[in-house]
Amino acid sequence: MMNLQIAFDVMLMLNCLILAWMSIFSTSLFRCIVLFVCLGLLVTIAWGQMGAFDVAIAEAAIGAGITGALLLAAWNRIKPEDEAAQ
Repeated sequence: MMNLQIAFDVMLMLNCLILAWMSIFSTSLFRCIVLFVCLGLLVTIAWGQMGAFDVAIAEAAIGAGITGALLLAAWNRIKPEDEAAQ
């Protein structure tokens, strides 16, 4: 049972690192925002795994919810040159 939990924690950590790297180095601004929101949701799961449920709820609400919505609204207003030219 303990090995399964360790394997889950390792996979969670690796997925967080991969998503963070992808969200920083992605070429599409929309993809960056979506990956950032997914990263926030994975970090929420990580906080829950550590037993910090109050921090997990705050991360889900602020990190993934409000910040993601604000970034999408800003992306919708700025209309990047790459996507506007197509």
